[in-house]
Amino acid sequence: MLEFLAFLSSNDKEILDLIYKAQFSVEENTPLCLLGKRFFGFLKKEQRTVVICTKNAMDVSGYSIPRAGNDDGYDPTKIYISRALRHEAVHVAQSCNNGKLLNILKPGKVKIHPFKKDALKGSTSVSGNREKEYEAYLLEDRPKLVKYALEKFCTNKIS
Repeated sequence: MLEFLAFLSSNDKEILDLIYKAQFSVEENTPLCLLGKRFFGFLKKEQRTVVICTKNAMDVSGYSIPRAGNDDGYDPTKIYISRALRHEAVHVAQSCNNGKLLNILKPGKVKIHPFKKDALKGSTSVSGNREKEYEAYLLEDRPKLVKYALEKFCTNKIS
């Protein structure tokens, strides 16, 4: 069983279901996660696979057990895993959109949080596409928009 599932909110479980409906698989703690402790997720585009690095999230946050009934409380592991899943889900939607940007939020109007700028550099060094990474960072804290993107571009529920 995938360990990261215990950290997901109901919104994130819906996002995961949409990833599966888009015919992507999900793996956990693959060798890609060894690239660095600060990497919590990857998309293996050619294999249509999302990777969640649960062990990295737990190591960096210092927590290894999801806190029962802690849906609204501060839980760093849950935050890292949720953001990673949503971030990679944006890349899934981009893939469903023929590899193009989603343009749901206009990058000039919304800025990413300053603490994400280092993460953006690291992600860009791995993926090679700053614009797609920037868009994923813009959307990763907006689960409703991530669900909308997956529905629109991957399931054709929204036209």
